[in-house]
Amino acid sequence: MSPLELDFDSCYRAVSSRDARFDGRFYTAVTTTRIYCRPICPARTPSARNVRFYRHAASAEAAGFRPCKRCRPELSPGDPGWDVRGDLVGRALRLIDDGAADEQGVAGLAQRLHITERHLHRLFVAELGVGPLAVARTKRLLLAKQLLTETALPVTEVAFAAGFGSVRQFNATMRETYGFTPSELRATAGPRTPNPEAAKGTGTGGATLRLRLHRREPYDVDGVFAFLASRAIPGLEVADLTSYARAVPGGTITLTPRRDHIALDVSVADTRQLARVVARCRRLLDLDADPEAIAQALGPTSLGPLVAARPGLRVPGAFDGFELAVRAVVGQQISVAGARTLLGRIVARAAAPDGLFPTPAHLLDTDLTGLGLTGRRIDTLKDLAARVTDGHLDLDGGQDPAEAVAELLEVRGIGPWTASYIALRALRDPDAWPTGDLVLNKRMAALGIPHDHIERWRPWRAYAALHLWSSS
Repeated sequence: MSPLELDFDSCYRAVSSRDARFDGRFYTAVTTTRIYCRPICPARTPSARNVRFYRHAASAEAAGFRPCKRCRPELSPGDPGWDVRGDLVGRALRLIDDGAADEQGVAGLAQRLHITERHLHRLFVAELGVGPLAVARTKRLLLAKQLLTETALPVTEVAFAAGFGSVRQFNATMRETYGFTPSELRATAGPRTPNPEAAKGTGTGGATLRLRLHRREPYDVDGVFAFLASRAIPGLEVADLTSYARAVPGGTITLTPRRDHIALDVSVADTRQLARVVARCRRLLDLDADPEAIAQALGPTSLGPLVAARPGLRVPGAFDGFELAVRAVVGQQISVAGARTLLGRIVARAAAPDGLFPTPAHLLDTDLTGLGLTGRRIDTLKDLAARVTDGHLDLDGGQDPAEAVAELLEVRGIGPWTASYIALRALRDPDAWPTGDLVLNKRMAALGIPHDHIERWRPWRAYAALHLWSSS
């Protein structure tokens, strides 16, 4: 089944066998119950004549179906087809996940993508059958459903955390769409998993919430957490093979691997940031990738032994695009340990009072001399920060990846390797290849892999690079 098309027979076979590979790719709506489910739902498989298949949960809800309480569509991993698309709809969906539509409205979302609101609506209807407003509303409802089911957050706070303007609007929308109120859902949700941290104060005005982030298996937990741990910036992050913690706007997060999901403990003063935090954590850990498609493409190539040795390998992303770009610039031609030291000094001098990585505007106003950075490197960082500040460069999903790379290459001191590395991690380009990387060249030589094989690894060259880096 193509990730962009729904074939009824293929979908029905996947549902009948509860094939986890298709979880997140489509949803099954049952006309007799008016409920929609994930392909892995444990309920009895409905008769083929009573099912409809939809690409997106918003499409199912727009057709009058409500989410299943057993398989919980809000826990479904993201569709890997959208995860790798750099076109307008793919970028718009990632921005909606990031809360852009809730904060700026659909008009603001379209403006960030440099198109008209009408054109954006037309693209969504053609691809998904519903407009961006319906998609944003479904994201809010599903996040609210997860919060009501998994946490003890008061209903009033759930409403605002999910992006609703008022409790009345929240109650009315949930009753209209799902047929029950938030209080009714919570009453039937059953016991919530206790979080030993929840009773503790967070220092930010709220308690710690624990949410489950589901992933597509196989997932190379050790590889992802080892990668992040080796690059953790002192004063900003604390990481090892068992957890990853960092400061985020208004609070902190901790990510801990579990048997079939990642536990996210998040404490933020403003719960309206939850949607953005969840979306960025998913990108940071590359939870929505399609390991089967990657293995099928790279396995038969000269990378076969590496792919077999590290099933489910992921490309760690970035919590913040500008932060990752600064990491890439600072890390040019020095060791990972050396880069950590310099980045720690930048955070110590330029970080906001809450310990966050400096914003582009803050970095522009900070004196970076005396930290061990060369004058040329400082100029590069200042030029980069200026382009992000004035809107010429968007590293958090709004800009076409090719345009963003072209803009990066205009920055003094940023060459093909740095731009490709930023594309690989911040822009989530699955085919980015860090040209001229010394470690990659050495590993390919040691394994006897000719350089013309790089083209054979398309469209997953970013994952090829991680396999080679991880094998050293």
